[in-house]
Amino acid sequence: MPTSTVVYPARLIRTLAPGTPEATAVAVRDGRIVAVGTVEECLSWGPAEVDDTFAKHVIVPGFVDAHSHATEGMWSQIPYVGWFDRPMPDGSTAQGIQNYDDLVNRLLQLDQEIDDPNTSLLVGGFDPIYFRGSPRLDRFVLDRVSLTRPILVMHASLHLATGNSALLRKYDITRQHPSKSLGRDEHGEPDGELREPPAMSLAREEFRHVVAMMSDPGVIRFFAQAARNAGVTTASDLAANYLGRPEVAATVAAVTADPSFCVRLAVAPQPRLYSGDDPVGALNVLRNHANEKLSFPVVKVVLDGSIQGWTAMISAPGYYTGEDHGEFLYPPEQLTDLLRPFHKAGVTIHCHCNGDMAAEVFLDSVETLLRESPWADHRHTVQHAQLIKPAQLHRAKALGMSVNFFVNHLWFLGDQHHDLTVGPERARRMNPCGSAARLGIPFSIHSDAGVTPIGQLHTMWCAVNRITVSGRVLGADEQITPAEALHAVTLGAARQLRMDHTVGSIEIGKYADFAILEDDPLTVDPLAIRDIGLWGTVLGGTPHRSTRRRGSPTAMP
Repeated sequence: MPTSTVVYPARLIRTLAPGTPEATAVAVRDGRIVAVGTVEECLSWGPAEVDDTFAKHVIVPGFVDAHSHATEGMWSQIPYVGWFDRPMPDGSTAQGIQNYDDLVNRLLQLDQEIDDPNTSLLVGGFDPIYFRGSPRLDRFVLDRVSLTRPILVMHASLHLATGNSALLRKYDITRQHPSKSLGRDEHGEPDGELREPPAMSLAREEFRHVVAMMSDPGVIRFFAQAARNAGVTTASDLAANYLGRPEVAATVAAVTADPSFCVRLAVAPQPRLYSGDDPVGALNVLRNHANEKLSFPVVKVVLDGSIQGWTAMISAPGYYTGEDHGEFLYPPEQLTDLLRPFHKAGVTIHCHCNGDMAAEVFLDSVETLLRESPWADHRHTVQHAQLIKPAQLHRAKALGMSVNFFVNHLWFLGDQHHDLTVGPERARRMNPCGSAARLGIPFSIHSDAGVTPIGQLHTMWCAVNRITVSGRVLGADEQITPAEALHAVTLGAARQLRMDHTVGSIEIGKYADFAILEDDPLTVDPLAIRDIGLWGTVLGGTPHRSTRRRGSPTAMP
């Protein structure tokens, strides 16, 4: 016997569905949508309870973030020391740190709270690029906290970290160490900066702890609560270390199956971390653990580093200022062989390409694979695509590819990119959503949580306004409309995850996944999109109340 039907009237429903783009009521039964339209039309399906909880609200499809990470929940385990204030799922706010003295004082406080002198101090969210006028964070600053306790400060990008002298001694990281990924001073001595996984993994225990957090039940629950607070009903965990580790999938499946778990989690395993001989078979083993709130729809490869860390692969004339530390995190000449089994098996591939050189390598691989094995609906996606060039966008369209832009950089790091990393001209065309829209390329926009806080209203605001912290409009020609931005964080993102048949719009047969807003993102002043109030979400017909009421994920300076 079906459960009872509930009809939710609303001030307005933006369905993103053809035929009925706007409605004033939606009917839900057994976690699915059974009718959309007026209250009378919804009641025509038979007896139903009318629930007026959202009668004064605006309902839109639950937001989908097609590039996020479970590390958004890592603040349940390690302290936050980032520049911006950061919202926590319980409604509290972690205060930002904006000078080295405050960083040292915060670390001294944390040091006093650890009884065992051999236990390392691990914190995250830091980014030295904000500390203009100060030397880059090095081991000597951290030595002011302790010369005996190992300290590791994870940068916000998760592509770099900085350790103190005790951490370097712990792992015998000296001048003679052969790694090219170590930061060094003018005398060739390691300065404590560890660039990208090859160097960060030298801090074996601390780095393993960071990796393990990605599948920790507490971290995943914290992540889900943060997503709920932002109106996100489908979040992704891209580049997870799951292949060949079905026991991890089983653990996460148990967490997501809990009725109180408030988000759908789409996990994208990272094939370059798999050492077996049957990667597609390993993916299918993971898929055996799927449930309604856990799926493994795509895979993802990380090809280069971060722009703000000077480790992304960008072409001539290179970085605007600073030293180019760009490196491919997977050998470009081996990429096609890595991806071939998945392409032939019909598995969509996402590839992290911050720099245009990385995008070129991925485009080359996809073109080769499509010549070998044509596939009309592959949906292979360039992730981040921050510096993708106009010619590369045309090529991506010709190849039938999708693009997912990291537009949050326009706010969080736009001024730094303009002044320091890539210079004014390239900064103005970063994350070219406008160009993609004009070309008709399927695209979405994302937070890359926990690199920046999850929050699709803020992400929409970034794409629509392209405003930096200083108030600079960074490339007005690449702005998009609120309607295009809403599509990007709902159906556009769902399509990239191959989930647009179940989520991303409000239409009959799909999951009853909604974001409950206090205003309409398509009619408010575009500058007010990120400040729209948020009641919470509905996931599979079950309401989940937010513990935060603002749409913006960060306090405004």
